[in-house]
Amino acid sequence: MSSLFLSSGSKCQVRIMKLLRRLHLYLGCFFAPLLLFFTATGWVQTVSMHRNKATGESESGAWWQKLTSIHVDQVYPLETADAFDPRLFQYLVVAMSICLILTVLLGVYLAFKSIRSKWWVSMVLLAGILLPCLLLWLGNIKE
Repeated sequence: MSSLFLSSGSKCQVRIMKLLRRLHLYLGCFFAPLLLFFTATGWVQTVSMHRNKATGESESGAWWQKLTSIHVDQVYPLETADAFDPRLFQYLVVAMSICLILTVLLGVYLAFKSIRSKWWVSMVLLAGILLPCLLLWLGNIKE
């Protein structure tokens, strides 16, 4: 079925497309929990105006404050901890970030390779770039 969407359906191209799809699938599944976590805690950060900015956020705070602390400081604040070392978790986040970039780029590549109307893919991709820029620009208020 992959060769149906390729302009020149050589067996090598079909194998490469299958490999890229499988890589995209596994990277997406592996990092989905972390991406959901960082999306949810980033959401809380975005709408929360009164966030405690100290490392470890709040040892006795609400559970969502502790989760936000993981997002911001890469530590889970415990009352029993004397100090925090975020390096191991930061390595995982760097790996996740690199793989997310790779997965997104693979997704865009696969979108262009697996659909005949590349114009629609181009327009949606362009809208995904321009809409956030427009909204940020509109958010600038002059007094």
